[in-house]
Amino acid sequence: MRSRLSVLAMLLVVAALVLSACAPAVAPAGAPAASDAGATVDTTAAESTGGEPIELRVAWWGSQNRHDRTIAVIQQFEELHPDVKITYEFSSWDDYWTLLTTEAAGGNLPDVMQQDYARLEEWVSRGLLSPMDEYAADGTLNLADVSESALSGGRLDGKLYGVNLGTNSMVVVIDADKLAEAGLEAPALDWTFADLEALATALHEKLGIWGFSGGLSNEQLWKNLFLSQGEWVYNEDGTALGYENDQSLIDYMTMVKRMQDAGVTMTREQEIAETGSSVEQNKIVTGEAAMTYIWSNQIVAVATAAGEGRNFILVPMPRPEGGASANYLKPSQFFSITSQAKHPKEAAMFIDFFTNSVDANKVLMAERGVPVSSVVRDALGPLLDVPQKQMFDYIGEVEPTVSKLPPPDVAGHANLITNVYWPVVWDPFLFGQQSAEEAASALREQGNAVLAESAQ
Repeated sequence: MRSRLSVLAMLLVVAALVLSACAPAVAPAGAPAASDAGATVDTTAAESTGGEPIELRVAWWGSQNRHDRTIAVIQQFEELHPDVKITYEFSSWDDYWTLLTTEAAGGNLPDVMQQDYARLEEWVSRGLLSPMDEYAADGTLNLADVSESALSGGRLDGKLYGVNLGTNSMVVVIDADKLAEAGLEAPALDWTFADLEALATALHEKLGIWGFSGGLSNEQLWKNLFLSQGEWVYNEDGTALGYENDQSLIDYMTMVKRMQDAGVTMTREQEIAETGSSVEQNKIVTGEAAMTYIWSNQIVAVATAAGEGRNFILVPMPRPEGGASANYLKPSQFFSITSQAKHPKEAAMFIDFFTNSVDANKVLMAERGVPVSSVVRDALGPLLDVPQKQMFDYIGEVEPTVSKLPPPDVAGHANLITNVYWPVVWDPFLFGQQSAEEAASALREQGNAVLAESAQ
């Protein structure tokens, strides 16, 4: 038996509820179990660490599909390294950061944590992550088959703090059958926000369901808006907003409110009620919405949850009129070694296994994004099912035209989003308490104050 933390922590709670899980998790349908016959090269013989038994702690966020696949790979690693026993912690996105922040304050971070590109710089600046260069240099972490472009997102000041677990980009998912039922066509690859509003409205009017699910007020769409215009939301030193003109944001906010008021999308109250839901609970899965947006790797979880017989189309994110691509290629997430790790070398061994083992990746099947190892990509090619192939094809399709990878979020980002972006800007606007102009002005005034203070 092993203990497993199931994260239900709220922001001010200093401990998580502890649950026990007795039986090993079963690999999801379509994924080989850890002990499947047909293993290729790297799980045929167990290796001892040569010392005392080691308990390695690993944490990640994600869908149930990710949990099952990751646990199956953990079992593979333990079979290969019988002296290493892994305890794991997993949760939804919001609960994950609450728990890990609490653990960091208590000096009790896991050895390996899943890390996000947007938060990498913040965690490094707080001294919570350790560079992995020494393990890459001595071969514990083999990066020979990984391109520098795939690694660059995990480097800060020339040091490697995160190993990319997959290449990813945002995507609009359209229910192909709903589209056909409404007698409508898929949008062009360079579609605009005006096209999005028109298509979502037509789907809603013809089918009586939400034309689009997922909060269009999400911070990621704010970022995409300015990225498409060749700008960024923050200045270089993180002390203020990075754009001068608020008009494009005002226009975008006005469109979002118009769509919500018309019932084309969920109301803000409904969005709040959905906070913390997994990707499997997205309204497109249940057929209550015709479109949504996700990260490209999440199409695997969406398609799995939707079940047999469902057909989806993947198109790039919409853009403002005259804008460049609103997409960029992003490390889907990283594995990092925390500065509080008790077993950093074994942590590097686990990350190496996750990155390079063909057997492990036959279980993972690119659920976190297109694998960074060229050897693994080649091995998985013939094994891809429909959603996995869609993901690979989508990345190949958008890669030639994507905008440049923006910098990681600045130190004051989380503070701005939590204390300004939602309570001062979007919520009062969507609840009809202020105009779009007033909301954009509040973001600039109060957001700049928060950023300047956080950068000190």
